Amino acid sequence: MTDNDTHVLRAGAAAQGPYALDIDPKRAGWSHSSLRVLELPPGGSHSLAAGDSEWIVLPLSGGCTVHVEGEAEGFELLGRDSAFKSVTDFAYVPRDAHAQITSGAGGRFALAGARCERRLPARYGPAPEVPVELRGTGNCSRQVNNFAAASAFACDRLIAVEVLTPGGNWSSYPPHKHDEHHPGVESELEEIYYFEVDGGGGVDGHGRADRDRETDGPGRGSGLGYHRVSPSRPGGTDILAEVRTGDAVLIPDGWHGPSIAAPGHTLYYLNVMAGPGSGEEREWLIRDHPDHGWIRDTWPSQPVDPRLPLYGPQEQER
Repeated sequence: MTDNDTHVLRAGAAAQGPYALDIDPKRAGWSHSSLRVLELPPGGSHSLAAGDSEWIVLPLSGGCTVHVEGEAEGFELLGRDSAFKSVTDFAYVPRDAHAQITSGAGGRFALAGARCERRLPARYGPAPEVPVELRGTGNCSRQVNNFAAASAFACDRLIAVEVLTPGGNWSSYPPHKHDEHHPGVESELEEIYYFEVDGGGGVDGHGRADRDRETDGPGRGSGLGYHRVSPSRPGGTDILAEVRTGDAVLIPDGWHGPSIAAPGHTLYYLNVMAGPGSGEEREWLIRDHPDHGWIRDTWPSQPVDPRLPLYGPQEQER
């Protein structure tokens, strides 16, 4: 059995109950990071028991209301048509809380979670306050929606961002890692990548499920990407996978990247991170692969891909 067999979760393989995807620490074989994708029909409702984890409710398509027990009013999330169309607002649900998620029109909602110690207040995250960053240049250009980056939104352990990579570009590049705790240099963080492909099987251009084209096999839809994880230690994680809408990759360790978008299809992925090294300091500190880190030095001499930004105001970081 290879790491592709255990660490690459194909669409539907980790479904459970109302969740199209349900990854908890037990399923992943680690200690902190979780991700669920909740699908609600029109008028649908779901009860979320936070337990020992903090959660962010992030609309992938559609809007919803999140009512946290004990709060006077619910958080009305306007949401969006799809992750390829706009940034979205979101809601933070603290540990030990109970929340009700309801959607009049229905939709798909990512629940990004992390086991934590502190109980922070429930909060609303407005879409206009999400920092939108253009990272890299040339064919390494991508857009990062830093809705729950360590510097953008207060959580105890959870770190989460969205990345959109135009067709033909390389993302998560140069390969990097965060699997050891070295203060000021590298954080120890478990990571989940959840993928969607614009126009690919499973989700149409508006983020709606396209059941007619989705199958259980590798041929579902035309949109695809590729993701690589190479070992950072003897016996470490080793993955080379074709990814499509609804797939997820578990990364407990290793140099991860590139994530490659096929020409003609924008690649979206949601990163969910947490771990022993993300406690009070809560930092995303990475080390570049020594054979590939030099690529960053070439970025200042190249323009950003003119297809970016896909949407939203942005700040550029090279």
